[in-house]
Amino acid sequence: MDNFNYAGFGIRLLAHVIDTILLVVVNALLGIGLGIGLSLACLSVGMDSSIMKTLSSLMGGVLGIVVSWLYFALMESSVEQATLGKKLLKIKVTDVEGQRLTFARATGRHFSKWISNCTILIGYVMAAFTERHQALHDIIAQTLVLKNPEQA
Repeated sequence: MDNFNYAGFGIRLLAHVIDTILLVVVNALLGIGLGIGLSLACLSVGMDSSIMKTLSSLMGGVLGIVVSWLYFALMESSVEQATLGKKLLKIKVTDVEGQRLTFARATGRHFSKWISNCTILIGYVMAAFTERHQALHDIIAQTLVLKNPEQA
């Protein structure tokens, strides 16, 4: 077996909470800007308010998905190998050999979280019980979350 120092469920959960709070704030600010811009554009062409609301909701949902994907995939495939929450808690994401993720693997890991969500979050809780503290999305993407000795 390997000599990795795996990050446990609790520290991973805390990192996720930090990242979620950050993303809620960023998405809210971007959503406000998008909403104002879209409203002004729709009003200038005389668009019906119900269509404007539907379009705004759709665009907001797409924006949230794209921002979340890029945040996680870009940060976890970066030299830091960590989102801001993970970096703060001194943990990082690697492949199963301890190497940096490619953007493609980080993207796969991110969207695999949707499967963890569909299991009534049991996919996340698996990290508390698996040998290498892997959640379902880590198993699917063949990734690990490790304590980062370089930041200690």
